[in-house]
Amino acid sequence: MKPTSSHWAKSVALLAAIAMVSACGLPRVGPNKREIFAGSVMKEGDAFVVAVNDRVTRATAVTPALGFSKAFMAAGALDSDVIRPGDTLGLTVWENVDDGLLASEGLNSTLLEEVQVDGAGFIFVPYAGRIRAAGNTPEALRKIITAKLEDQTPDPQVQVRRLAGDGSTVSLIGSVGAQGVYAIERPTRSLSTMLARAGGVSIAPEIAQITVIRGTERAKVWFEDLYKHPEMDIALRGGDRILVEEDSRAYTALGATGTQNRIPFETQTLSALEAIAQVGGLLSSSADPTGVFVFRNEPAEIANQVLARNDLVGDQRLVYVLDLTQPNGMFMARDFSIRDDDTLYVTEAPFTQWNKTIAAITGSLGSINTLGSTASGLGG
Repeated sequence: MKPTSSHWAKSVALLAAIAMVSACGLPRVGPNKREIFAGSVMKEGDAFVVAVNDRVTRATAVTPALGFSKAFMAAGALDSDVIRPGDTLGLTVWENVDDGLLASEGLNSTLLEEVQVDGAGFIFVPYAGRIRAAGNTPEALRKIITAKLEDQTPDPQVQVRRLAGDGSTVSLIGSVGAQGVYAIERPTRSLSTMLARAGGVSIAPEIAQITVIRGTERAKVWFEDLYKHPEMDIALRGGDRILVEEDSRAYTALGATGTQNRIPFETQTLSALEAIAQVGGLLSSSADPTGVFVFRNEPAEIANQVLARNDLVGDQRLVYVLDLTQPNGMFMARDFSIRDDDTLYVTEAPFTQWNKTIAAITGSLGSINTLGSTASGLGG
């Protein structure tokens, strides 16, 4: 009787464990492949599930369009010899007499430092009066001042030096070697040379973005494009504000991957294969390589191309499917572009849930046996 009772008890315990597992469910990282496909529009769901192929990779290969407008690129380099409003000048006047108009007693020269060019473009020189400086070179201004003083002192000699002025500066902030206000001088009249003057960028060049704000206009360019496309290395203007910042795009990795987190882009373009590698690859113990999904809200223009339709309006929920076990699966993953705010999700392999079920059942049986032994001991 005892063997029969024991067998009956184990069968009851097994059935009870299976019922318990079936009722409570098992922990998992997210939906399985079958459940994702069940949510497709074809099955009255609210998302389009699309297998990735060459046509899909071409239709979805969209990267941020950064660059300067024609207005920025058409601006010529400033002539550092031309005086502009806001500049600061240094003047020295030599007089060919012992008791000159400007010189102190015992001296025959007068130094006028930091003569500011006002907003209208004029400066004031004693005995010469108010003189228009803006638009002239230092040499032209020297001749004008000399002519004004010649009637009052014999054979005056004038020197004009153009110093850095507020009207000829730009400000650099963000991820640069040294933030600050820098004068536009002959060696630093372009964007790349001014960045070099500030110590270069302090973040990875691959993800550095440069924003130039000029008045009410603003434009952004990739740092690397300044060197790949020389026309993007624009000439600067006084008052320009230059912001250097890191690319803010990121994607979310979930499921059976090495890391589950929000991951920033490390390059201008990022493929699905690179995104998988960036999070540590697929978990060999649980990942299903036939169930790699990319969830995305796709603009109607692209969604219509992907689905070969023309009736969709507004953003559409698309789920792109990659099967890495196919002969060209790796190529598809390499060619498919990840975009900002994408969700990369890798499902668990079916056997993973089976293992969890077995583990839960055997664990439950162990608990039941323990309880049975305890009860028998108390009853004895």
